[in-house]
Amino acid sequence: MSSERVTIELADNGVAQVRLNRPDKMNALDPAMFEAIIAAGEELRTMKGLRAVVLAGEGRSFCAGLDVSSFTAAPDGERKPLTERTHGNANTFQEVAMTWRKCPVPVIAAVHGVCFGGGMQIASGADIRVVHPASRMAIMEMKWGLVPDMGGYHLWRGLVRDDVLRELVYTNREFTGEEAQGYGLATFVSEDPLGKANDIANEIANRNPEAIRGAKRLSEAMLEKSGDDILMEESVEQAAIMRKPNQAEAVMAGMQKRPAKFTDV
Repeated sequence: MSSERVTIELADNGVAQVRLNRPDKMNALDPAMFEAIIAAGEELRTMKGLRAVVLAGEGRSFCAGLDVSSFTAAPDGERKPLTERTHGNANTFQEVAMTWRKCPVPVIAAVHGVCFGGGMQIASGADIRVVHPASRMAIMEMKWGLVPDMGGYHLWRGLVRDDVLRELVYTNREFTGEEAQGYGLATFVSEDPLGKANDIANEIANRNPEAIRGAKRLSEAMLEKSGDDILMEESVEQAAIMRKPNQAEAVMAGMQKRPAKFTDV
């Protein structure tokens, strides 16, 4: 898929390159960008042969956050209530971040330049974040007299220590990519975040795709369900994979020290 605001290119190994594509505005989020991100997420959920996603921004930044001017110009009568669930458990604003958690395969975000406000939430929706050490980052909403409401609180649970998150939200203080790793908002810091993100995605693409998808489902369940439910989910996922052709191929490839040849799902 290639749209004006978001592009998707699927490589032969199953790694999809997804790009936020509004470089003249540092990929700021206007209504067209919201629609394009959500459409891209929906397309990825049904894409055949997909094994991993690398999410990045074109130009000099990942995402500068909400394009405030494009929303203040809209008449009040055209705005849906924020409490309306337009996309399953989320409203439109939340879905641009939550869609990456709903993706069936791991999403690796490569963050450079500015990552403010809604850009932070989008990056937080990824499974893994690789951030340039000099990236400028902030949970920005308090600057505009707002609370973070694009899925952030849901996504930051388990990532950021409670008191650290409170301070970042209350003050909307800017911090670097290097600091973000210490806070839990970055998985890796790299001078070449896109290169590092692709290395991770390519490694994931060489694993049993059924096991990778099952592991992502379990990672989501771990945040949502009770201990007893998680134990059962583990058993269900493992039973669905064991002794199947892809699992047998993983064993044989390892024993024979050769690249595995998996059947895509």
